[in-house]
Amino acid sequence: MTSQEKGTRVPKPAWLRRKLPSGPVYEQVRSLIRKGGLHTVCQEAQCPNQWECFSGRTATFLIMGPRCTRSCRFCAVEHGPLCPPDPEEPYRVAEAARSLGLRYVVVTSVTRDDLEDGGASFFAATIGALREKIPDVLVEVLIPDFQGQMGALRTVVEARPDILNHNLETVPGLYPSVRPVAVYSRSLELLGRAKGCDPSLRTKSGLMLGLGETAGEIRQTLRDLLDASCSILTLGQYLQPSPRHLPVERFVPPEEFDGWKEFALGIGFSRVASGPFVRSSYHAGDLFEDNQGGD
Repeated sequence: MTSQEKGTRVPKPAWLRRKLPSGPVYEQVRSLIRKGGLHTVCQEAQCPNQWECFSGRTATFLIMGPRCTRSCRFCAVEHGPLCPPDPEEPYRVAEAARSLGLRYVVVTSVTRDDLEDGGASFFAATIGALREKIPDVLVEVLIPDFQGQMGALRTVVEARPDILNHNLETVPGLYPSVRPVAVYSRSLELLGRAKGCDPSLRTKSGLMLGLGETAGEIRQTLRDLLDASCSILTLGQYLQPSPRHLPVERFVPPEEFDGWKEFALGIGFSRVASGPFVRSSYHAGDLFEDNQGGD
């Protein structure tokens, strides 16, 4: 029986205590984002690393608004009325990244199933604006599934990001409860097709642990990612954003995350970040640098 069925909450262990956001640099970054009319996944998804990242003068930009067309049961990003994407947003993202002194920029988005190309053209425009404003910039994009549209994926790949990330989020057996609108096979196919469009492109994906998955399901999912030519992996602890979201089934101890890292590297991933606080874009630049030299 799951904790949801029991109506109980699993107590949060000591290793998940985190300093609350505060401090002058944190406030400067938050002010820069606000004044630029921008959004970050750090804020909208209630990331536990927000204090550390903002205090280090970095952020993950969330484009095309703060609301999503989907309502995944793990995600804190709001679902609701949507506005048309702002065509000036890519330039504001680039200016904010330049002001922060970023040389490695991570750009993600809400899912916009209401747009014909799922927002692919806005990813491409943002990559272009970043390269124009910061000539030596490295860009990682964390994209939605574009409902399987090959043309949309090609639009992003042809804009030549340095890393293309698309998260599986969880094992296939949990998709109906965790990601009811997403399709596991479609997400795997997207990663494989991205590599097919550009064999030199590094691809990346990630999973949340603690939703009720088994060790066998994790092992198979990691092998599925390798079969889709994905070479970079992130594994982190799922944290319940609010009482209306899925409860945590289990808090995975740090040493177990270490074991999953060892397993993933052993079966062929070129780089793995694995730990309770790991998120897709957490220390993403370090993960890229460590992956230099091949897949």
